[in-house]
Amino acid sequence: MTWSPLVAFSLIAAAVIPSFLISLVATAIVRANAHKWGLLDQPNQRKVHVTPTPLGGGIGIWVGLVGTLALAQLAVGLIGNLPISAGAWPPVIQSLVEMAQQHLDGFVHQSLKLWALVAGASILMIIGLIDDRIGLSWKIRLAVQVAIAALFVIGFDWKLSFYVDLPWLQYIVSILWIVAMINSFNMLDNMDGLSAGVATIAASIMAAVLLIAPDPDSAGPQLFTAGFLLVLSGSMLGFLWHNQPPAKIFMGDAGSYLIGFCIAIMSIIATFSGYGEGSRHAVLAPLCILAVPLFDLVTVLAIRIREGRSPFQPDKSHVSHRLVELGFTKTQAVLTIYLMTATCGLGAVLLHRVDWVGAVIVLLMEFCVLALIGVIESTARRSRKDS
Repeated sequence: MTWSPLVAFSLIAAAVIPSFLISLVATAIVRANAHKWGLLDQPNQRKVHVTPTPLGGGIGIWVGLVGTLALAQLAVGLIGNLPISAGAWPPVIQSLVEMAQQHLDGFVHQSLKLWALVAGASILMIIGLIDDRIGLSWKIRLAVQVAIAALFVIGFDWKLSFYVDLPWLQYIVSILWIVAMINSFNMLDNMDGLSAGVATIAASIMAAVLLIAPDPDSAGPQLFTAGFLLVLSGSMLGFLWHNQPPAKIFMGDAGSYLIGFCIAIMSIIATFSGYGEGSRHAVLAPLCILAVPLFDLVTVLAIRIREGRSPFQPDKSHVSHRLVELGFTKTQAVLTIYLMTATCGLGAVLLHRVDWVGAVIVLLMEFCVLALIGVIESTARRSRKDS
């Protein structure tokens, strides 16, 4: 089987459609039972909604993700040895069957890694759900996040590759990266459709990079990581159907912990560049794709520390809130952040196609996008102070 647009379309359809439908139904069930389960988000001065809203949308995302992955493993096992002749199936089905048969051994080999990842994500989802239900100290939440991250980074030797031959430094940076991603998507979850929408854009672009840019070792698309990200994207789209303004349900910490962890791990185990001198800059692709969540995390922490407040105390100093203060509507603020995410993420698609000069230009473009928002914010704040 040769890689072609039809094969790519078949993979995308097989990953996104089932996960979307499963998540759509699962989120509807959670939404209908949220009050009975005690999963309600009450409005307060730091939140933008004004009526009690169901929580637990993260459960729907989790069901869509895990349900689709389980069905995929079952399907691959069933059709792995199925005799097939040319023209016996519609083209899309034919390409999926051929893909499953060709990559059966690889999929089986990756199964342990897959379900270990799902187990870690499930633990974090449960911790987030407990926090949604009864509230947990930030110290407990942070300790669990660090423990789970360390387990996967050290236990599975999943660490970021940035061409520094210091394993201890790679471990530390990788653990911090995972914890930062979990909390960045958690912090972004402050307006309808924001965090899950940004995560869907980021996961989709990362999947595109992994399908378009050849694996330096196999010279082919990275089907495992790309497929996982597409399934995650479909699950988030199913939730977003219910979370679009005005939101009928929030994903809560259960959802933000889940998607932050999954995207962080995928960015670590995926291969974005080889060891050749001409392609090393492509390792920066995850940083480009996830620039906006990181920008929100860093600026919010900086604002809180500068004002003498605890960095772990929730407030309304996020990028979305700051845009609303400038006069944006909530919908306009969310769409602006979507466009920022897409613009920064599309730069990652170019990294494997350009030399180091081109990579510098891409990074400068990322900086300009984020700096532009900063300049607009600071100018507007000064104007308000002067008036």
